[in-house]
Amino acid sequence: MTTRNPSLKRALITGGSGDIGAAICRSLAENAVHVIVHANRNLEKAQRLVDEILQGGGSAQAVKFDLNDETETHSCISRILSDGPIQILVNNAGVNSDGLMAWMTSTQWYSVIDTNLHGMFKVTQPLLLPMIRTRWGRMINISSVAAISGNRGQSNYAAAKAGLHGASKSLALEVANRGVTVNVVAPGIIETPMSQGLFPKERVQQLVPVGRCGQPEEVAALVMFLASEQAGYITGQVISINGGMC
Repeated sequence: MTTRNPSLKRALITGGSGDIGAAICRSLAENAVHVIVHANRNLEKAQRLVDEILQGGGSAQAVKFDLNDETETHSCISRILSDGPIQILVNNAGVNSDGLMAWMTSTQWYSVIDTNLHGMFKVTQPLLLPMIRTRWGRMINISSVAAISGNRGQSNYAAAKAGLHGASKSLALEVANRGVTVNVVAPGIIETPMSQGLFPKERVQQLVPVGRCGQPEEVAALVMFLASEQAGYITGQVISINGGMC
């Protein structure tokens, strides 16, 4: 079941069924935005999040497409646009396949670049003109501290996310006079099931000056601000949320 108030702004969050993506979806829905939760494989998980939002009085729907399949992506985007323009886009979907470059395979390299960088283009490009025509838009691309400072074993991931920085800064210049802002949020170590296995508490205290992992809700709060009316004078920026990591 999907309900939508036609007066609400519409937001698409790629990777919306993941930990950070779900927190972003909840935050947007709580602030009177119709949320479109994207999933790549697990549509059931995205639908459970939609059901949660609807039960809380919000407005949401779930969609499924593979960012690496251009035909499928464009087909789904066309269906989304048939209901009206997207005015808030959060490019959050991403994958990693870690390994030292000396032993990294071409599959590891290209698969991470394709999803994290090329996937952003496949989603963003068809949404741009409809967004621009409304004379108001917010785009937030989710990056990583790895794109700023590097990280052993993540040359492919860092390269893809650093590419988002350049693309976002250039796009921000292209659309700034149309009421559309484009920014990057670069999280550090955020508490998720994946990070708990990679970063024990003692290691986090060594790496992070504030001595703890960030929470998905803290990332979501920053994204929500950048998606708001109040953030209209912020564009072309890479904003770190990493507890003081350099």
